[in-house]
Amino acid sequence: MTDIRTRFDALRTAGHADPADLDALWADLATVEVEEMLGAWRGGDFATGHVVSTVLEKVRWHGKRFEGPLEAVPLVCRGEDGELYSNLAAGGGGEASLWPVGFRGEVTATMVYDKLPVFDHFKKVDDDTVMGIMNGKLASTFGIDDLYYFWLERDA
Repeated sequence: MTDIRTRFDALRTAGHADPADLDALWADLATVEVEEMLGAWRGGDFATGHVVSTVLEKVRWHGKRFEGPLEAVPLVCRGEDGELYSNLAAGGGGEASLWPVGFRGEVTATMVYDKLPVFDHFKKVDDDTVMGIMNGKLASTFGIDDLYYFWLERDA
């Protein structure tokens, strides 16, 4: 069996990533504690063709920052001047918090948006990389029910 990191890297660099393959990888990953998510993260997504990918590209999404369980910044974006900022408008007017939440039969660190009916569940690829699945009322938020698959790496 191919190791987790090799599978993750192959899916991350693929021209198209099949959600079934992403779900299989997710099932093999370890859950994450809220405290393990604290800090700054750089993000990207898997090439599934999801509309969220286009939205994040337009707002120049850089990643996420977790200063504490009740202080989560879901949309750290890069301004025209190159500076990073919290894009409140893209987050529906709010930021987020981190909670241990059940998803697919296991409890893992999950970001809950303040103003959107959306959850970002996280599982560990390694100590500096997590995979995320955006879940919730995606149709009312983005016009599509499909889950959104992404990744975060610690931002040095």
